Amino acid sequence: MSVVLGTENKSLRKAYGETLVEVGMDKKNIVVLDADLSSSTQTKLFATQFPNRFFNCGIAEQDMIATAAGLASQGKIPFVSTFAMFATGRTYDQIRNSVCYPKFNVKIVATHGGVTVGEDGASHQALEDVALMRNLPNMTVIVPADYKETQEVIKYAATHKGPMYIRIPRTNLPDIFDASYRFDLQPKVITKGTDITIITNGETLKETLLAEEALHSKGVNVQLIHCPVVKPTPSSLIEMITSNYVVTVENHSIIGGLGSMVAELIAERDKNIHQKPIGVNDVFGQSGTASELLDFYGLSPKKIIDEILSQLKII
Repeated sequence: MSVVLGTENKSLRKAYGETLVEVGMDKKNIVVLDADLSSSTQTKLFATQFPNRFFNCGIAEQDMIATAAGLASQGKIPFVSTFAMFATGRTYDQIRNSVCYPKFNVKIVATHGGVTVGEDGASHQALEDVALMRNLPNMTVIVPADYKETQEVIKYAATHKGPMYIRIPRTNLPDIFDASYRFDLQPKVITKGTDITIITNGETLKETLLAEEALHSKGVNVQLIHCPVVKPTPSSLIEMITSNYVVTVENHSIIGGLGSMVAELIAERDKNIHQKPIGVNDVFGQSGTASELLDFYGLSPKKIIDEILSQLKII
């Protein structure tokens, strides 16, 4: 696997829709449910190819999850999609009691996660979705970072047994992983360094790659680790870290997501590592462009660089 930041932005939602069609051809028991947002989530591609296996449940997300649980109980593999805000917050009770408790094989693939939903504002910006899903027993939580990884994650989901939450952004992102990339549950070391370790996932992998390049030019050797799996906790992560100082970066609240997972792992396994979380600091989002909001909440390359340089002065 090699890593090169591409120049063309691609839709991870399209990667999801196209891969759904691919796995649907192989697995006839895959069905897809959507809450009247199939153009946005790109499940419309599956609907076109397999109209008898696609169900538009309308703006009734709780019913959609309950229906998916029923289909799973009969041997189907339901992929369920809507915006992350509605897929988790509005349906928490159904996910908890009708999917995770009986361990049904339901795949919740939510789009429009994080502040980069942009102008839609706080009501549509899911900043706690990973925390909600990570807290549920039997749930697997994955946050892919580019087109290729999204394809591989969907293929993995089609064969993995059990509840799964996959978070995809609204924004288009450049390629990071080459054609040889294959998904598994382990973190990936992107760059090697001993001055500081950055752990990230999802669309902020791009931001941290840009930050790492700038920091390297300033003589800071950064170890960058991509950790797409937020649950189950990848215990191997602690052994990968080559610095005593860790910064976690995520397009999510600093409470309950990637940063919390890393903090829990450090507290259990290595108390000599100091951690600084970078993310949305226990506030709601607001309306703005994706790039404006990333910068405002400290997730742009410049803000990440400033924070890391400030922390290096402390240590």
